[in-house]
Amino acid sequence: MPYVKEVFEYLKRSSPSQKEFYQAAEEVLESLRPLMEKYPKYREHKIIERIVEPERQILFRVNWVDDNGVIQVNKGYRIEFNSALGPYKGGLRFHPSVNAGVIKFLGFEQIFKNSLTGLQIGGGKGGSDFNPKGKSNNEIMRFCQAFMSELFRHIGANTDVPAGDIGVGGREIGYMFGMYKKLANKYEGVLTGKSLKWGGSLARTEATGYGAVYFAKYMLEDRGETLEGKKCVVSGSGNVSIYTIEKLYHLGAIPITCSDSNGMIHDEDGIDLELLKDLKEVRRERLTEYVKHRPNAKYTPIEEYPEDCNGVYTIPCYAAFPSATQNELNLNDAKNLLANGCVCISEGANMPSTPEAVDLFVESKISYGPGKAANAGGVATSQLEMAQNASMVNWTFEEVDTKLAQIMKNIYTSASTTAAEFGEPTNLVLGANIAGFRKVADAMIEQGLV
Repeated sequence: MPYVKEVFEYLKRSSPSQKEFYQAAEEVLESLRPLMEKYPKYREHKIIERIVEPERQILFRVNWVDDNGVIQVNKGYRIEFNSALGPYKGGLRFHPSVNAGVIKFLGFEQIFKNSLTGLQIGGGKGGSDFNPKGKSNNEIMRFCQAFMSELFRHIGANTDVPAGDIGVGGREIGYMFGMYKKLANKYEGVLTGKSLKWGGSLARTEATGYGAVYFAKYMLEDRGETLEGKKCVVSGSGNVSIYTIEKLYHLGAIPITCSDSNGMIHDEDGIDLELLKDLKEVRRERLTEYVKHRPNAKYTPIEEYPEDCNGVYTIPCYAAFPSATQNELNLNDAKNLLANGCVCISEGANMPSTPEAVDLFVESKISYGPGKAANAGGVATSQLEMAQNASMVNWTFEEVDTKLAQIMKNIYTSASTTAAEFGEPTNLVLGANIAGFRKVADAMIEQGLV
């Protein structure tokens, strides 16, 4: 049995019933075959066996009381996966779908994403199966405080620095930071995505979406193409999606879709960004409200999507930005995109495309930016927030945005040159996985067996 396959089979035995983790691990491990053949030192040092096992897995109970005085119980997670390059860094996700397999897949991806940024940050992830939707502010505050009452003992500015993810925005970060400060008696940069009033960074909110568009820009520039004047589809309507849409407008593109868990908007004239921000960031409404203000737009509920397809990806476009959640784009969606003229995919979400869809994108040799490379702008700007906190300074929006653009360019260059080194110049999945892995693996070898 091939070496990589042996490790994967071991993983399935040691971490049973974690399908999302298997998917993420298999994609990376399969990409590493040429590296393992060329450099036997990684096998000699058992780097793959070591890197697929988290350094620390923390699972805890979260007790809190709802507005009716009823006790609620949720699970909390923090997976501290790898610290070879710096303190653990990765978001917290609050969503009913959260389980150990989801958190491990996200944490594993985070190792290589963070490595690609070139910054001193390791990989980790956390969260809870708590669902913030429909909860009052007081309920969310009580849950966040209960969650942090256990998590605080495992994190710190030079140990583990969580951020936000699905279900965790500025409000939740604020409640958790307040509780951390009270329990630890420290005012430090232990969470990123903080309010600008108390240690946050300008452009952090925008960074993941902006970064995905920058990555698309650099992929297309290498082919002598541009986003200007081109119609683009975006999935989701959360933070990543909103600021993907905003940056697309900055570059002269025309974003024509967005979506949520109930359905999608197709606005051929271009998504009304200010309306979308008002609905999602201020009023926290569903997208059904959008068409009340934009009668020329069309709302399609998820029940009316074509069978086994995501409606967003049935719309003809030049570029697509999957920005909602994992495995939202399947093989049928990939076929629809290519048949309708899509030449660029830049993933704003984590692992949004299924393995079959990824294989088709790679085979077609279009500009395909995998999530661990294309959406690394968020965590990169989180590290810039950490740097500002450590030095007690604040950079301007333009300074942070310029640094973000350069980081995304460096990530693209690293992935593309590594892909070319291994004989597949258009395969950024291969390039990103090998480039991200190699830096972490070399650091692990140099730091000894710890």
